[in-house]
Amino acid sequence: MTTPATTPGRRERNKQQKLERITAAATELFDRHGIDEVTTQQIADAADIGTGTLFLYAKTKAELLLLVQNVHYAEAIEAGLAAAPRAASPLDAIMALIEPVVACNRRQVENGRTYLRELVFGDPEEPHHRVGLELIARVDEAFVEILERDAGVTAHDAAVLARTISAAMFVTLSSPLNVAASDAALGADIREQVALVLR
Repeated sequence: MTTPATTPGRRERNKQQKLERITAAATELFDRHGIDEVTTQQIADAADIGTGTLFLYAKTKAELLLLVQNVHYAEAIEAGLAAAPRAASPLDAIMALIEPVVACNRRQVENGRTYLRELVFGDPEEPHHRVGLELIARVDEAFVEILERDAGVTAHDAAVLARTISAAMFVTLSSPLNVAASDAALGADIREQVALVLR
């Protein structure tokens, strides 16, 4: 016997609505001003909640950035996963995954660099941080699938190559030398690195 799907109660709906308001407010303020110029009070005001309520969802501004960027990264990854199967080569498939991530990271360059720094050096037990790491793992898994299926690479080598490709992408995106570079230039740079890795 199947049971009907339960609809969330009022309390859960209110929590979800607050989370959506916080995410929308933080996205808009971070995109417009950058993380360094936005306060948690401004985000709380824009979301029409108190700061105490805000801190139930994210304890610091860095956690708020992780919350926001994770949403955008998940969307970028979905776009890449949809595009990769149509690619003509393993390199093209990997770049189909990478290009939306580059565009997402560069929506606001300093936010993107801060996000990557938080993922590398932040607390992996913090929930938003953990989600970000899961997103990175999802991309690596997609790289592994492409490399095993289309490049004839062993599972072990594919896993090592996937981590190497991710490292190249994230170092390129976080480097202060690339702040003024265009998305196209960074994409071309990453593509050249990936092509060398795949030789």
